Amino acid sequence: MKKNKMLYRIVAAVLACAVVALALVTYQSRSSSNAPVAEGAVTATGSAKGMEGDVVVEVTADATTIYSITVKEQNETQGIGSVVCEQLPDTMVAANSYNVDGIAGATVTSDALKEAVKAALTSAGLDASAFAVAQTSDAAVEKTAESLDCDVVIVGAGGAGLTAAAQAAENGAKVIVVEKMPIVGGNSLKATGGMNAADTKYQEALGITDSGVDEFIEDTMNGGHQINDRSLVTVMAEESSDAVDWLDAIGAPLPKVAATGGTTHKYLHEPEDGSAVGSYLVEKLNAQAEKLGVQIMLNTEATEILTENGAAVGIKAESKEHNYTIHAKSVILATGGFGANFDLMASFNPALANAVTTNHAGATGDGILMAEAIGADTVDMDQIQIHPTVEANTAALITEGLRGDGAVLINAEGKRFIDEVGTRDVVSAAEIAQTGSCSWLVVDQAMVDASSVIQGYIKKGYTVTGQTYEELAKAMGVDEAAFAETMKTWNGYVAAKNDPDFGRTSFAKALDTAPYYAIKVTAGVHHTMGGLKINTNTEVLKADGSVIPGLFAAGEVTGGVHGANRLGGNAVADFTVFGRIAGAAASKYAA
Repeated sequence: MKKNKMLYRIVAAVLACAVVALALVTYQSRSSSNAPVAEGAVTATGSAKGMEGDVVVEVTADATTIYSITVKEQNETQGIGSVVCEQLPDTMVAANSYNVDGIAGATVTSDALKEAVKAALTSAGLDASAFAVAQTSDAAVEKTAESLDCDVVIVGAGGAGLTAAAQAAENGAKVIVVEKMPIVGGNSLKATGGMNAADTKYQEALGITDSGVDEFIEDTMNGGHQINDRSLVTVMAEESSDAVDWLDAIGAPLPKVAATGGTTHKYLHEPEDGSAVGSYLVEKLNAQAEKLGVQIMLNTEATEILTENGAAVGIKAESKEHNYTIHAKSVILATGGFGANFDLMASFNPALANAVTTNHAGATGDGILMAEAIGADTVDMDQIQIHPTVEANTAALITEGLRGDGAVLINAEGKRFIDEVGTRDVVSAAEIAQTGSCSWLVVDQAMVDASSVIQGYIKKGYTVTGQTYEELAKAMGVDEAAFAETMKTWNGYVAAKNDPDFGRTSFAKALDTAPYYAIKVTAGVHHTMGGLKINTNTEVLKADGSVIPGLFAAGEVTGGVHGANRLGGNAVADFTVFGRIAGAAASKYAA
């Protein structure tokens, strides 16, 4: 995939000239029985705060029945929160309850919609508690058989799957994507930092000259303790700049450049406003795929890879209502890792049987298991990464970018205990060794002002705060004098650009702007580095090194890229670079 700057400029110009009107959409939900609205039913509105503003609903109900729910206003993220507004009202009407399971990956919007319906019922003068328990039906749904045809079928609509879909469709292929979850995004939605890349136009514009491809390769190999597949790492590094340009061309620029844990230079590329990179890119990639005519089938789980004469020729999949046979000329697996499959993780490391995980519920290793069933080889399956900054009460991932931007970690004694921007495995091990196996991530108001991500953490209630170091220490429950001394010492180290205690070399800023904030964090399962063995063309390999014709894979479903430890920012580089390669290779194979 050679650089073609002229092509990028042409594509960017075409996109710049296109006018895309995004209007708020109203969704109507009616009872599945089509029961007429009883005399005496009332209609009222209610609202609650969603991720991007108020979610406003109109509900028609009486004392015993919810007849309809209409979302009147919402500004939630397209393809994520918007899916909640499309799907959940039907679920609530069918259950005759607002208290139904939310959609994984869109918890904030799900909760907002539930609260808005509850508020509308109360506003109507009804007893909302009467609708707090969902009615369930045990009636089995008789599934019908459906057969579909395409050039490329992709299993998984996370970052890798959507990237591959957009690239394959851009190359002229007819593409179908199946996703077992009710929304797109997968684990990519949880990425909050950025994308590592080398020799980019954004680095050049900032005068960053020491973050080249060779340095990126060596940092990644060192971070992975040298067990990575160097050929895959090299491709990721060499193609990362083109991948950043491609994202820019589809309307997803990553112009902000920073450092991240475990790297010696500034590779991390982030959205301009500091938004979480995962949801930002998923929304853009999903829009690009849909624009190019990709068919995305949600709530549809792949169960088997179809083969003919040893080559992959499609998949079997099922939804609530259909059993699908999807015939394709090539297959791309982008199902993610297995960080939510505790039985599988425990088979490699028994200590992880009851671990905390940052992974979404769908990260169960399906693609790996399906590919193994047709002879695929795996690599590094025992390499399972622990992330050091997982919010202690909710298991929400706290971005590594905060430490790169200047945050420090403080133990129960009010002291620093590690170089905060060390590799994840080293920082996690040090944190686990502290009292209570947890610590506090500390930032100041200047960092808050510069980061919408931190502002989101405050909004979600993850932080404690104080106007002085002593006040924050009291809120944290640590020794006030020890913490104040630690912070003053740290600020001195920042000024001197020298950390004699732990050898930290990243000194973004002193933490001296009140008020101050802290998030209690612990270590949790974050990434499974192992997976299917692939070559640099993303073709899936057998144990003897031969290719399974027609079968490609990209993203966390694969192994070899990250070795024994993944650097923060490399997952996004992985799914973007290899997602594009898989899309291009699979569409070429299918041509």
